Amino acid sequence: MSTHNEHRFSITVHTEDLAILYCLRAIADYSQETGNTRITWGGTKKNDWERQNRSVTFRFSKPSYRTKFTQEAGRVLPADSWRKMTESNNDPAVPQS
Repeated sequence: MSTHNEHRFSITVHTEDLAILYCLRAIADYSQETGNTRITWGGTKKNDWERQNRSVTFRFSKPSYRTKFTQEAGRVLPADSWRKMTESNNDPAVPQS
């Protein structure tokens, strides 16, 4: 079982479309091939998205999972529906209440 601290490979994305946010959450779950996939999309609920000016951060346990997320989102979602803001290799997830 993976821990929150292991999910440190992050990507922050922006979308104006709530439906796209939920698609991105599903793609993040799909891309995190091992461990606790829920950690990957923790902190990306509607309230988080609204509070963070329509941006959320996904965190993966391997950089290859983050790459897969970016590739899959680019493949299945309209190109102008979301955009990558930042990436980090040292941004561990924190437990959500």
